[in-house]
Amino acid sequence: MPDRLLRTFLFRIRLLQSANVISGATLSQPPAADFSGTPLGDGAFQECTGLEVEMDVKELLEGGRNEGVIRRVGRAKYSPIVLKRGMFHGSQGAVNSQLWGWMQSIVSGQRPVVRYDGIIEVMSEHENVVATWGFIRGIPSKIIGPKLNGQSGDVAIEELHITHEGLRLENAL
Repeated sequence: MPDRLLRTFLFRIRLLQSANVISGATLSQPPAADFSGTPLGDGAFQECTGLEVEMDVKELLEGGRNEGVIRRVGRAKYSPIVLKRGMFHGSQGAVNSQLWGWMQSIVSGQRPVVRYDGIIEVMSEHENVVATWGFIRGIPSKIIGPKLNGQSGDVAIEELHITHEGLRLENAL
């Protein structure tokens, strides 16, 4: 049986509070995500981008070697995870504001900063998890409210950018 292509419309995202790490501590490697923390929001996102890792390649010029340069591996750079979803409101009429509250607590100076680990699961048509990305120690770097337009009937979409300290493809064949 040939392999099947992965579809991008069946996915689930969970944001779970990270274990606290002492500020300024020297770490030989990023802390492992334990994915057992308190969840943030309902995770009903309709779009996720930013599953990217880019290596910083250093070029060294060597005297007498005129046919090219030597390339060495540098640091990894992780793109922010960008999550988009429609704005929800409950039966009381108020908008679900947990994502905004996370950002506002940091902006207002609440310390220590609450960080979240994330799990992004892609599922097959039978809803079996076939790929899982995990990111660690995420903080909100940007949040965008809906574009309001009295002439359209579009759904109000909010966008959250999460800067993090590591991204891994956890389970894949």
